[in-house]
Amino acid sequence: MKNVKIIATALFYITRLVAILYLATTLYSLISLLTEWSLVTRDNGKYFSICFPFSETHFLNGENNWAYKIFNFLIPIGFYGIFFLLLSNVFKVFKQPKLFTQNGVNQLRWFYLANIFMPSITIIMASIFAGAIEEGLEWVAIIHFFLGVFAYFLAAIFKQGLQLQNEQDLFI
Repeated sequence: MKNVKIIATALFYITRLVAILYLATTLYSLISLLTEWSLVTRDNGKYFSICFPFSETHFLNGENNWAYKIFNFLIPIGFYGIFFLLLSNVFKVFKQPKLFTQNGVNQLRWFYLANIFMPSITIIMASIFAGAIEEGLEWVAIIHFFLGVFAYFLAAIFKQGLQLQNEQDLFI
């Protein structure tokens, strides 16, 4: 179990850092799009580029219409920030001294619910409001769905482990 805690600790810090970077990128992109700071348009305003802060180096690119900016740009980047935050919370569960806890079951529940529903909802909203989705995005949603189902099974195992642990504590 010591190796699991070491790996979980390393993955917790890596995924938490990635979550912070994704969420910061989402916030920076939102500020840039709303204020036009570090924003460059090209091809007669058809496309936009968000530049790295305090530079003219292009960082993020996209189509210059609000439906695309919201549903195919900001929401997916924000979703991955939330995804990595929830994933880091799952790894945090595995580094705790007591494995089967209500907090662990809750973290797994949030993770599987987000993976099962958020990609599909995002794709549906993008299809309705933006008219199109990025190529290959449906495969990403399928992968997240199966990841969510796997996390659901893991949460069920954790829930049963918590019940057995609680029964054992009551017996002693």
